[in-house]
Amino acid sequence: MPDTPALPVTFRPGLTRAVLLTAGAALFAVITAVAVLLEQFTPGERVSFIVMAALLGGVLVLLARPKVVADEQGVTVVNITSRRRLEWPEILQVTLRTGDPWVFLDLSDGTSLPALGIQPGIARRRALADARALRALVEARSVRDVEG
Repeated sequence: MPDTPALPVTFRPGLTRAVLLTAGAALFAVITAVAVLLEQFTPGERVSFIVMAALLGGVLVLLARPKVVADEQGVTVVNITSRRRLEWPEILQVTLRTGDPWVFLDLSDGTSLPALGIQPGIARRRALADARALRALVEARSVRDVEG
């Protein structure tokens, strides 16, 4: 079993996040500059350009939001528009299969929760290491009834 990381620990796709936040800031800056510098735009058109730039930048910020935070009490999964708190015993298994876009948590209620904070898109090795670390934490901290 891999070494379990010290708690609290946050897993997030760092490189993906950096790319999204940088692109959001650049997009906002360029569209705003175009809106301000082009003289043929009316004030209303300028405002609409800046509002659209803010909306597009906001979408990229939302896409950069996912993370998985593990602490002594359990795991908090923050996805694009949702947040869910899980106690350790609720998580039965951490799964990242070949081709999966992110980690899935198999839960004791029979459902599966996507955890977008660990995704192999740009940094596959990092995602695999994070998935192994979370799996080790789940195995070490989950209390399961074993019938023998």
